Amino acid sequence: MNINKVVVIGSGTMGSGIAAHLCNADIPVVLLDLKTEIAENAKKRILKSRPPLLFEKDKIKSLKIGNIDEDFDNVTDADWIIEAVVERIDIKHQIYKKIFDKRKKDSIVSSNTSTIPLKVLSEKSNLEDKKDFCITHFFNPVRYMGLLEIVREKSNDLNKINSLKKFCEEKLGKGVIICGDTPGFLGNRIGVYAMQVAMTEAINMSLSIEEADAVFGRPMGIPKTGVFALYDLIGIDLMSDVLKSFQKELSKEDEFHKVVTGLPIIKKLIETGYTGRKGKGGFYRMNKSKNKKFLEALDLKKNEYFPVKKIDLKIDKINLLELINRNDKYGKYAWSVLSKIILYSSSLVPAITDEYNDIDEALRLGFNWSMGPFEMLESIGLKNFFLKCENLNDNKFLKNLKEKKIENFYGERQKYTDLQTLGKIKKTVIKLDKNDSAEIFRFKDFNIVEFNTKANALDYNSMDALQKATDKPLIIMNESMQFSAGVNLNYVMKFIKNNDLKSVEKFIKYFQETCKHLKYCKNPVISAPSGLALGGGEEVVLQSNHVISHTNIVMGLVETIVGLVPAGGGCKELLWRWSQTKEAKSDPDYASLKVFDIIGYAKTASSPQEAKPLLFLDNNYNVIINRNELLPAARTLLNKNVNMSPPNECKFKLSGKNVREKMHKILEALYNDKKILDHGMEVGKELAYVLSGGDTDLNKEVTEDQMYKLELNSFMKLIENKKTQDRIIHTLSTGKPLVN
Repeated sequence: MNINKVVVIGSGTMGSGIAAHLCNADIPVVLLDLKTEIAENAKKRILKSRPPLLFEKDKIKSLKIGNIDEDFDNVTDADWIIEAVVERIDIKHQIYKKIFDKRKKDSIVSSNTSTIPLKVLSEKSNLEDKKDFCITHFFNPVRYMGLLEIVREKSNDLNKINSLKKFCEEKLGKGVIICGDTPGFLGNRIGVYAMQVAMTEAINMSLSIEEADAVFGRPMGIPKTGVFALYDLIGIDLMSDVLKSFQKELSKEDEFHKVVTGLPIIKKLIETGYTGRKGKGGFYRMNKSKNKKFLEALDLKKNEYFPVKKIDLKIDKINLLELINRNDKYGKYAWSVLSKIILYSSSLVPAITDEYNDIDEALRLGFNWSMGPFEMLESIGLKNFFLKCENLNDNKFLKNLKEKKIENFYGERQKYTDLQTLGKIKKTVIKLDKNDSAEIFRFKDFNIVEFNTKANALDYNSMDALQKATDKPLIIMNESMQFSAGVNLNYVMKFIKNNDLKSVEKFIKYFQETCKHLKYCKNPVISAPSGLALGGGEEVVLQSNHVISHTNIVMGLVETIVGLVPAGGGCKELLWRWSQTKEAKSDPDYASLKVFDIIGYAKTASSPQEAKPLLFLDNNYNVIINRNELLPAARTLLNKNVNMSPPNECKFKLSGKNVREKMHKILEALYNDKKILDHGMEVGKELAYVLSGGDTDLNKEVTEDQMYKLELNSFMKLIENKKTQDRIIHTLSTGKPLVN
């Protein structure tokens, strides 16, 4: 079936998020609420949202607004009607009656509920209407979260459900998992249980909330928000309502009841307005002293706030076996939490799903875990797990594995999609090469490089993998959230602390050589970014032959924030692209000034649509809305470009001192307005020197290698500067820029 018009009823956070994402797909959508002004306010929130819900603001043109009383006739020609009103069954039943009285035959009707069972939602509907009625449970924020759970009953028209699944995969880019009508479906059933276990065990073991969040975070392959900070993000009051729903819907024998009651302090937090980030604070809060803001954490024993303590577990990479075997309180906590999550998840197979890896995918797509519970079990190893966990109770899934002495139990990944994803194809690798920062998957006719450091930050080993992988056509991509957040500044600062500037220079030179090699390699090189592609990550993208970009990217050359200039070819490549524009043909300084503005202000793009006008993407790029399609699209492109010829080398005509003086005037105005301080001026002048071509004029030609040298010299001059080092240290420790 074709879906050419959608009506969304309810313009709250989820309703407006769903409507916005339908606009991203250029699907005409009508957003209705009790009053038109309410929907109008939702439209304004969409346009102002951060991170942006729209790929570009023009997408809002697909949205119309109205109210339920005067504009409900829009339902009559809608192909899909989505209910996203308040979680009250009486209100929902009233809405459904109006919808089914008005809707056209064969249209799809769905609810975005996350707590009310489908059988309860549809209990007043006739059999004919039930065929077309399901739950479409989107995750917030809708644009960025990959998971969509479609909950169905036996009464549903399965062809229609499958058509809806296909539409949501192809047009909305979702990882769609078909679920049965069980409490919490898949994602929330396990995800919320995991949160409750992490919280309960932290209290039982007398861990601080900072300690719990440090363990139940990146070391486990879980987002750095951890559990207490995630509670604040979601809303403590909302989480309380979710838990009440689970208490009501789950049988008394379910293990969930052991952790569902939460903390006594939660009631007090809600009553005093401490509902999380949307309120006065929660488990964490911002405080202010002497005009300076600082973060505080709640001491669960004293019920008082204290300045946050940074917990350093000395863990660089995810290694669950190493984590649970630590002989300290963090290791004991990690094991207690992980073992309970694995035991609970496996006890629900096949009760909530026949495909255990659908649970993993729900956690990866809906909660941004890098591994689901069964992948965690695989990572720990069955023998190791059973040695530490002797009591399996009545867990048939694990008992079967133990009795059969199965070690490698994990079969095909991502069964919910037919696409050949990176996760699937890695199982078919012919040869695997790896180092501490990246893996090379070698296939018959192409290679894949996947970075695997924290935030996929780049170092010498990352470049080494790229160099070695170009013996065949190459695809650069990752399964993790980020493509690459840039050069590993911790790696660079270790050399600085040892006064080893030669090693820094050697690394930057190798970075440049690698990026140039990618650009002019005899075999095609394709980057397939998703998430962050910043700094050095963007420089890899800029110098790839072609880019297959996911819609959810953040691109930019942001080195000036930490007191540096792009030195892996970023200045050179962006300058070359702008020098090819029509404006640059008539104004020799146009490109230099344009790039000075983009890099100087560390401008970023939050979608390919925003990246294109900044020329972070040139004409050699494709956009993919479903991340699972990145690899198939990249392989198709490789096959078409097997005999591709490398581009010609860049040669620049730059005016040197002439354009540099114009840049200096811009810097002086910013300095006088106190928009930049002393070091900002210094960094700006170094950037100006690079982008002006150094000591050149329009009668001379500047080669690509000379531009690389200018970048390197400025980078080295700045990295030696104490003020740049202060910026880097401050950013690494706080996650925020330092203006000095």
